[in-house]
Amino acid sequence: MGKQALEINADTFQFFTRNPRGGKAKDIDPEDVKRFLELAEKNSFAKLVAHAPYTLNPCSGTEKVRNFAFTAMEDDMRRMEYIPGNYYNFHPGSHVGQGTEKGIELIADLLNRIITPDQSTIILLETMSGKGSEIGGRFEELREIIDRVEISDKLGVCMDTCHVSDAGYDIINDLDGVLDEFDRVIGLEKLYALHINDSLNPAGSHKDRHARIGEGHLGMETIVNVINHPKLKGLPCILETPNELDGYAREIEMLRSEYTA
Repeated sequence: MGKQALEINADTFQFFTRNPRGGKAKDIDPEDVKRFLELAEKNSFAKLVAHAPYTLNPCSGTEKVRNFAFTAMEDDMRRMEYIPGNYYNFHPGSHVGQGTEKGIELIADLLNRIITPDQSTIILLETMSGKGSEIGGRFEELREIIDRVEISDKLGVCMDTCHVSDAGYDIINDLDGVLDEFDRVIGLEKLYALHINDSLNPAGSHKDRHARIGEGHLGMETIVNVINHPKLKGLPCILETPNELDGYAREIEMLRSEYTA
């Protein structure tokens, strides 16, 4: 993926640690890791973002699903140390009728079992759209998870522009206000990465349907404001728009032309 990133003029990328729908990860090839690390250093890659499978739900009402979340994340943390110092992003999960408080309790319990003082990977809670019984649609929910995690310096947040808008935060008309609210509730020092996506639905819809940049309700101006905001400068920006590789290349070129260093 490093070579593909360079082909589209990217200096970071996101990758799934295993099939997005779950399952066993491929065996690590140490020589492949070595080649990638050399490529990343030579081309001054920014922090990378690994993404947990979508099926990872630590606050499921089913023990089997929670056990998979533990097994997969524990394995992923071990594997991430082959590329030390990067980020691991996951959807906090859905409490499926157990209630938000129980969901938060189960998520924090998983993280307390997983996180170790000597790991170099920062685990990121993703801001969610708040659809159904999803945890993470409100900043306060993420704050409560962080507060319950004993080694919280290994924990941060990834803000998704589509999700945060769909959750009801007005980044179109009041980006400063949203970031102030994030800072008040969580702290901007806990924000490590951004998912840059437009949204097929208006703010507050709680839908989570990504759109290509400039083709949704957020629009190009909002996205440009996000990537150029002084409080967000320097954070790795990951595109999760519905594109093939050439589409990502066009969006990267477009956003780079609007980026103010």
